[in-house]
Amino acid sequence: MRRLSQFPVWRFCCVCLLVFGLGILVQRALSATPQESNDPNAACASCHREIYERYRTTPMANASGWARDGFLPADFRHDISGVHYRIYEESNNVWLSYERTTLPEHAAALNGKQHLIYFLGSGHRGRTYLFQQQGYWFEIPINWYAKKQLWDMAPNYQSTREMPLTLPVDPGCLTCHASNAASSLPDARNHYAAAPFAHGGIICTTCHGDASTHIATAGKNPLLNINALTPTQRDSVCLACHLEGQVAVTRLGKRPEDFRPGDNIFDYTVFFAHKGETGSGGRATSQWEALLRSRCKQVSGDKMTCTTCHDPHSTPSPEQRIAFYREKCLQCHNQPSFAANHHAENPDCTACHMSRPPTNDIAHEQVTDHWIVRRASTKPLPVVNTGELVTIGERPASIHDLGLAYAQLASRGDREAGTRALALLQKAAAMPEATDDYELFSQLGFLEQVSGNLTAAADNYNKALTINPNDSLAEGNLALIEAGQHHYDEAIRHWQAVFTRDPAQINAGLNLAVVECQAANRSAAKQTLKRILEFAPDNPRAQAMLDAITTGKQPCAGQ
Repeated sequence: MRRLSQFPVWRFCCVCLLVFGLGILVQRALSATPQESNDPNAACASCHREIYERYRTTPMANASGWARDGFLPADFRHDISGVHYRIYEESNNVWLSYERTTLPEHAAALNGKQHLIYFLGSGHRGRTYLFQQQGYWFEIPINWYAKKQLWDMAPNYQSTREMPLTLPVDPGCLTCHASNAASSLPDARNHYAAAPFAHGGIICTTCHGDASTHIATAGKNPLLNINALTPTQRDSVCLACHLEGQVAVTRLGKRPEDFRPGDNIFDYTVFFAHKGETGSGGRATSQWEALLRSRCKQVSGDKMTCTTCHDPHSTPSPEQRIAFYREKCLQCHNQPSFAANHHAENPDCTACHMSRPPTNDIAHEQVTDHWIVRRASTKPLPVVNTGELVTIGERPASIHDLGLAYAQLASRGDREAGTRALALLQKAAAMPEATDDYELFSQLGFLEQVSGNLTAAADNYNKALTINPNDSLAEGNLALIEAGQHHYDEAIRHWQAVFTRDPAQINAGLNLAVVECQAANRSAAKQTLKRILEFAPDNPRAQAMLDAITTGKQPCAGQ
């Protein structure tokens, strides 16, 4: 893939001259229409040509890149919202246009476009695109779904009545689709100082580690030997992207984008699944947790890993797939009579032992369930969305981590999880190590607030903001409490801070406009609503409120 940059900053890449004559100092200004640059994997090709040629065609190698290199035209109308989307090329750039030509009930006219910078997704499962607005990066509202060969709304937005144009792109997403993902700025998870990632696709060093001294010494200084790592370190190279869980909690002081080959993924993130879950749980990226329950993994132990069955450097063609994976199975199931006689009429082992049910988190997609069973069911696997959580991996969860995990479920509407989370986080907050943990206090504040304990909630939100003044959850919810107590100046101050640093916080902006109008600041309310519509042009509340204030149908205080 190519080296990607987008903003007016200089990036430098120095590769040693000694052996390959590859000494290059790449110094390039970033522009809105980026120019192609050298493949970052090219330094490996001189000695590993065959692997290089195989790998460059894989989904991992093509998981992201410039939008024009991954251009897929779209012409799609979403019936529920009435919005017509197009993706097209114009003047060597790729654009998304959106327009509402027929108006469903309560819907307003809509027309606009966005310049698309990057694509995400190899197209093997799907593809979407990214655009930036005022330094904030967003995913477009529609996705290409390869299995069904169709365009549709982004996952979880199939039934939306308005266009969702504020879908933030954070480092956790980019880490698994691109290489050298940047850390976002403190104010918002989708705000970056420069390009959100350095290279499209998953490049060699993402899995094999820093190669600079290996290249400089003509290969005498070896690369990281993945197979010589501990089993957990070895597996972590794949699990950094291929382990999802029902809930994932980032460890205090860690960032997923800082993971490097040789690290232990469980030092960065604690993964959870529901105790009663079987197989993949219906999630698209839950192969590992399903595999851990399989008889194959339980008998093989640490000998079995992702690369036992998968070659990360190539993808078998549809014509090769059945024979390729059958050969992998026969590495262990290799008794002569078994290999010759076990359903010789059907060489596709996965057809009987690995079901492919629909996923419950990505529309139009299936998951190959790695819970390798004696006889796979033809029915979708049962989905367990409530109940007790258990950790995936080698370490037990702390009270703190388990409390945050249940709090995540509570934010999705699970009341039982909210009760568990509140009890756990109250205990965790009393521990000495909680001093620097803003997320703990922010989530505890939310749980106290929904339980009606507003004084305790405000206290916890203030603790969170003392540790991290950019915590939008804490500050936005604290503003709600202040407004409910008629402390409008404080509410305005908090909501202004949230919406100024993170315009994707649309509810904060709407609340701010309401209180500004109530505080007789008509001009400020109109400016806030206009900014909301810059980022969310199909937000009906913002448009209706702006029209009402402008026409005088909704007079602000003092009018």
